[in-house]
Amino acid sequence: MEHLLELLISRYGYIGLTLALALGIVGVPVPDEALLTYSGYLVGNGTLLGPLVVLCAFLGSAIGITASYAIGIRFGLPFLLRFGPRIHLSSARIERAQDWMNRFGKLLLFAGFFIPGFRHVTAYMAGMSRFKLRTFLLYAYAGALAWSTLFVYIGYMLGERWESVKTYVHHNFRTLLIAACLLALFALCFRMIIAARKLKT
Repeated sequence: MEHLLELLISRYGYIGLTLALALGIVGVPVPDEALLTYSGYLVGNGTLLGPLVVLCAFLGSAIGITASYAIGIRFGLPFLLRFGPRIHLSSARIERAQDWMNRFGKLLLFAGFFIPGFRHVTAYMAGMSRFKLRTFLLYAYAGALAWSTLFVYIGYMLGERWESVKTYVHHNFRTLLIAACLLALFALCFRMIIAARKLKT
């Protein structure tokens, strides 16, 4: 895997990172976390610049999640049921994601990035559910920024052990998910406070 990621980064640089993540979010089998942590490792050894890596990672995630949302609006559930298995989205996973989206909605748009297999489907569900574009962009983009920044940072901290990210995520999954949910709740409360202040003025 390291050789493939090294080839991608060395040949296409920051643009390659952006495009790969965009395709990965849409559903193309790209090792998203591995790509982010490898980029973080390259930041640590001075090959790449941290701010540009985070920016490109966020842009790629945002492009992918927006494309998924648009597909969900345009083609709906039949498209996902037909083509989902080709990108490892089983009907059971799609049904589970639908149930979670109905119950948790905005929170899942943010936290879904941190749930393996769900970041690929939450935006489709948001589009199918006709989430308002402004609401979708607020929560999905905040999740994309938090997720990409976190995994770049993990790669930076792990250094040459960046490939152990799967083990790291497995052992710390609950912690990462709880942190994501807390961040989402904080963002929601902050937005409610701002809205309340506007109503008073």
